[in-house]
Amino acid sequence: MRRLVVLLVALTSILAGCGLSQNTAVPFTVTPGSIKPIPELEGVTVVVGSKDFTEQILVGYMSELALAAAGATPVDLTNIQGSSNSRLALRTGDIDLTWEYSGTGWINYLGHTDPIPDEKAQYEAVRDEDAAQNGITWLPYSELNNTYAFGVTEAYAQQHNLVTTSDMTAFLQQNPAEGVFCVETEFASRQDGLPGVQAAYGFRPAEVKTFGTGAIYAGIANGTCNFGEIFTTDGRIAGLNLRVLEDDKKFFPQYNISPVLRTEFLQQHPQIADVMAPIAQALTNDEMIELGKKVDVDGEDTATVARDWMIAKGFIGPDTA
Repeated sequence: MRRLVVLLVALTSILAGCGLSQNTAVPFTVTPGSIKPIPELEGVTVVVGSKDFTEQILVGYMSELALAAAGATPVDLTNIQGSSNSRLALRTGDIDLTWEYSGTGWINYLGHTDPIPDEKAQYEAVRDEDAAQNGITWLPYSELNNTYAFGVTEAYAQQHNLVTTSDMTAFLQQNPAEGVFCVETEFASRQDGLPGVQAAYGFRPAEVKTFGTGAIYAGIANGTCNFGEIFTTDGRIAGLNLRVLEDDKKFFPQYNISPVLRTEFLQQHPQIADVMAPIAQALTNDEMIELGKKVDVDGEDTATVARDWMIAKGFIGPDTA
């Protein structure tokens, strides 16, 4: 048995430079499940980072639990504020492993303006370019795709037979006054946001209201707006009984998630790829929506939710602490 403890290590420079902070211990006893001890990883320190929202923290904890089961010594540096700080921490070696999104890599990190519609092609383009230019390895991607979509209440969707964004467009052409949208301020003006998706599908909102992300979900649920900008893996989809309208024209960028490491570190410890693979394969949008609901709607502890999922999947054994 291995005790998963967040190690206190000297990361003074990165903590000061990026505003990062070490977290408290995750006091679980980790026993092997389908993830078995790997002799080459015994005692190897792996610093795991994540961005500062629920989905990212969940996959960060999943990684730590998996690494502990494999015999490594994980260090927790989840909850880093912002994509730029997370990326900097990886490139400078202050974290060794994180999870990233193909669309973020392509647009934010590699500087491209036009996304690639096919998710496999998008992943492969990011994987190849980031490896060649920056020495960063993207391990095989998950079908979990945290991209944009429009959401409606399940009742409204059933009433008007809405499944796809094209359905929404056809409905609004016949019922233009129903086109009340809630979106974030940035989404309202970005070309890969509302202006672009309007042009791609050919609909015209009757009214656009701007809110923070959380208020959008509530606005859809309480009827402040009929349609709202949502993220496709958010737990509030399940918690508020919303329906995600399929982006059937594939306008929005693909944001499939992948474990990401510096190539040099992975070459030193190639077994980490095998440890991460089953997690990436098991994650789906539906799985993450339910996990996020437990944290963001039901108020459960993020680390406990990650641990329980890892046990339920058989990746680790039951906690005997």
